[in-house]
Amino acid sequence: MTAPRFQFDIHATDGKARTGTIRMMRGDIRTPAFMPVGTAATVKAMKPETVRKTGADIILGNTYHLMLRPGAERVAKLGGLHKFMNWHRPILTDSGGYQVMSLSELRKLTEEGVEFRSHLDGSKHMLTPERSMEIQRLLGSDIVMAFDECPRADRPREEIAASMEMSMRWAKRSRDGFDSGEEHAARSALFGIQQGALDEELRKASADKLADIGFDGYAIGGLAVGEGQEAMFATLDFAPGQLPADRPRYLMGVGKPDDLVGAVERGVDMFDCVLPSRSGRNGQAFTWNGPINLRNARFAEDQEPLDNRCSCDTCGTYSRAYIHHLVRSNEILGAMLMTEHNIAFYQQLMQVMRDAIFDGRFTEFASQFRNEYYNR
Repeated sequence: MTAPRFQFDIHATDGKARTGTIRMMRGDIRTPAFMPVGTAATVKAMKPETVRKTGADIILGNTYHLMLRPGAERVAKLGGLHKFMNWHRPILTDSGGYQVMSLSELRKLTEEGVEFRSHLDGSKHMLTPERSMEIQRLLGSDIVMAFDECPRADRPREEIAASMEMSMRWAKRSRDGFDSGEEHAARSALFGIQQGALDEELRKASADKLADIGFDGYAIGGLAVGEGQEAMFATLDFAPGQLPADRPRYLMGVGKPDDLVGAVERGVDMFDCVLPSRSGRNGQAFTWNGPINLRNARFAEDQEPLDNRCSCDTCGTYSRAYIHHLVRSNEILGAMLMTEHNIAFYQQLMQVMRDAIFDGRFTEFASQFRNEYYNR
């Protein structure tokens, strides 16, 4: 039986939490899913085959970074992103909008798109919804994200409203640009992005406009940008339910393990975040009993693994004492082992949540998780 272009099946629900499977031509994605971030065609400090071994079904690539280096046209010439980086399962690419807003030194925002200068060499570029779709098509992305603007949550409401309205016009242009891709559109999916900051009314208007356009999945954008967990959760109390129930809901750029549990509790199906890899490179390991800093002297003679309950190769082979030594010595292997563990921990957390939802005991799991994670 031929794999579908895109199919989302919900297997079980427990409260608002859902578990299911996204079926695509390059493989299945079990939800709730965590996507390791491979910004520049690499999950930093990990080989793609090691990322897969942790249990990841899909990774994220970054349109902004890849368009600047090595260039989308070059990646296409070399056979596409999957071949280029030796990852043959699904890849989601973000649209580039967030990075343009946050990284570009000089930018000019108009209805057409965003003109900006590269943070690498100052070269001038123009990113529009149509160009974003073209870049993601050249990369060979499986899940393409619509081009949007992500304003800060502390901006005036009228500014957030105007930005959301423009993002919805860009969403329609993204839809049209994606659909013009013919062969690529026939095997890939397009997600729209809900905006509106922390405002329930603006979020509802955004969700309705996106549903009218029609997308394969829907992302919740504009969160985890400094508003804090309490405000994020307050928004997630209503935002996922405003989106079509039969489509995946993707919370962009989130987050810490306790963020993931709280978001799944509120109906979110997909996540991405640089945190597990970035924290690993900086000496922080995530465990079922909360994060630990391996630079701390108390680990210098600790012969236990990073986490006794973790099944990753790092925990099965190396002691905290050894990893402490590597981290303190700034050895590359320290970053590799820590990142492998953190990515594996996140994947194990997702699997435990999937099982708990399927078994109808997610509330019990979430309570136990928070008790152990916060009360070290």
